[in-house]
Amino acid sequence: MILSSVHHKHFKSRPKIAPLDSCLQNTIFFFVAERILTMKLYRSLTLALVLLVSSSAHAKQFKAGFASQEITPLKATPMWGYGARHAALSTGVRDSLFVKVVVIDVESEKLAIVGLDLGRSPTDAMMARIRISIKETSNVGLVLISGSHTHHGPVIELLDEPGKGKDAFDDAVAYSKELEFKIIQTINAAAANARPAKIGWGTKSVAMNRNRHSKIEPKPVDTELGVIRLDASDGKPIAMIVNYAAHPTMMDASDLRFSAEWPGAMMKAVEQQVDTPCVFMQGASGDLSTSTTEETRGVDAFGKAMAVNVIETAAAITTKVPDRPRLKGAEDIFEFPTRMAFNNPLTQAIFSTAFFPELASASMSDDLLKNSIRPRITTVLINQELALVGGSGEFFCDHAIRLKQRSRAAETFFFGYCNGHHMYFPTIEAAAEGGYGADSAVSWVSLGAGEEMMDQALLQIYKMLGKFTFERNLQP
Repeated sequence: MILSSVHHKHFKSRPKIAPLDSCLQNTIFFFVAERILTMKLYRSLTLALVLLVSSSAHAKQFKAGFASQEITPLKATPMWGYGARHAALSTGVRDSLFVKVVVIDVESEKLAIVGLDLGRSPTDAMMARIRISIKETSNVGLVLISGSHTHHGPVIELLDEPGKGKDAFDDAVAYSKELEFKIIQTINAAAANARPAKIGWGTKSVAMNRNRHSKIEPKPVDTELGVIRLDASDGKPIAMIVNYAAHPTMMDASDLRFSAEWPGAMMKAVEQQVDTPCVFMQGASGDLSTSTTEETRGVDAFGKAMAVNVIETAAAITTKVPDRPRLKGAEDIFEFPTRMAFNNPLTQAIFSTAFFPELASASMSDDLLKNSIRPRITTVLINQELALVGGSGEFFCDHAIRLKQRSRAAETFFFGYCNGHHMYFPTIEAAAEGGYGADSAVSWVSLGAGEEMMDQALLQIYKMLGKFTFERNLQP
C-alpha cells in the first residue's frame, strides 16, 4: 500500500473585485502566464546549468593500470595437479610462470583482475592477507584472482607447520610466502600505474574445446572466447584480458617441468604480435578439455592458434571512455555440507595415499574437518554494462552457459578457480551421470551448490543493474 498525505493551505477571505471585460481578462491572463512560464523556464535552465557544472566538476574518471612479475619457483618443489606424482619434485622449467594484474580504478572503487600461471588461486588464508594488504596500501577493495589451472605449476598449499610441510618441504613453504608477497606487490604496482583509460569487449565462438565428461548428447560446451581491451586515453594499449574455458592439461603428467601450458603460449604469442600485455582468466572448465587437430596439437601450436582468434576478436573491439564510470561488486560466501566425511580418519588416510601426507594434512581446513565447505562467488559490474563473475572452484560449463543466458548485463564473463579453490562444482545433471569431476571424491560440495551460487550471482547482477526497484523502495 502506498500512503500519501495532502497538506491543505488555508486562505483569508479577500474583498470582492468588480469583473473585468472578458477581452481584457484574456490579455492579462496570457501576459501573466507568459511571465510565469518564462520565469519557470529560466529557473529550470539555471538549475540544469548548475547541476551540469556540478556534475562535470565531480565526474568520476575511468582509469586502468597493468603490472606483471615472474613467479617461477627457483628451487625444486612438489608439483600441483596430478595425484599420481605424489611428492615428486620439479626437475626444471619449460617456460616461465607469471602473475599479471589489471587494476580498474573508478575513484573510491578499485578492482584487481589477477591472472596466475598456477593450478589454482591462493588459499583462503592467503586471500585474506592479500585483501588486507592491498586495501591498506592501494585502496583496492575488489579482487578477482584466478589460476589458469595449469597442471605444471607448484603446490602452494603447504604450511610452515609440522606434518603440513615444515622440514620436509621447506622450499615449497618458502615459495608460497614469496608468491603471496609478489601477488600483493604486483597488484599495488598495477594500481600505481593506473591512468585515464578506455574500455571495450568482444566475443567469438571458438571450437577448440570439448566436453570430456558427459555421455549425453548434445554435450554442453561453452565455446565463447571473451576479450576485454583496455587502452589509454591516447589510444595506446594498456592490456587485454582473455577468457576461455579449457583444461591446460596438454603436457604429460610425467613431465616434471614448470609450464604455463597452452594459456602461457597463447599470451606469449599475443604479446609478441600486437605488443599488448595479455592476461588469461580461465572459465568454467570443470568438464572441458582442449580439442585439437593435426595443426593445433601440442602446447605451442594450440596456444598460437588460440592467439590468432584472440587478436582477431580484439581488433574488432572499439574502446571508449565510459559516459558514467561506475564500479560495483559483491562477494557471497556460502556454507554447504560436504559429500564426504572428512572427520573420518579413513577418508583422511585415502587422501594421504592419493596425494601425499603433508599436502593432505595441510588441505584439511577446520571447515572440512567439520564436514563443511565455504565456497564463494564474487560478482562485479563495470559501468553498468560488463558483468564479471568469479567462482572458487572447477565449475562445469553449463553453469556459466546458463548464467550468461539469464544475465541482462550487456556482457557477462565467468572466471573459474577464482578467489579460492573448492574443487569441482558439477551441475545436478552431471552429478547424476557420475564420473570424474562429478563424484564425491573430487566434488566435495553438496549437490545443487553450483546452481545456488549461480542464482546468487544472477541476483547480484540484477541488483547492481537496479532491476529490483520495488524491493528497494520498501526498505525502511
